[in-house]
Amino acid sequence: MADNLLQLETEVVNVLKNTYDPEIPVNVYDLGLIYKIDVDNNNQVEVTMTLTAPNCPVADDLLLEIKERIEEIPDVKGVAINLVFDPPWDKNMMTEAAMLELGLL
Repeated sequence: MADNLLQLETEVVNVLKNTYDPEIPVNVYDLGLIYKIDVDNNNQVEVTMTLTAPNCPVADDLLLEIKERIEEIPDVKGVAINLVFDPPWDKNMMTEAAMLELGLL
């Protein structure tokens, strides 16, 4: 069971690494927008995430895209996206690869 949950979580991470913020050419995972991924025993996925700014003009579209893409994973039974702004996002949350991509290193 634990192996299946870990595999499903890995698939969710892969989806997030292929989902890009439309305003920044970096995926949402490496950008540091994903705070937590939970997969329960019923294959329900809960993602806690933030945005680069609370007034992000593409917030609704981005959240919907993430939800729909995770729902496409074959074993996923449901998806909940929790949008939070605490702690607030800052550039230090980005991976080194994201910082290189954006020329910040």
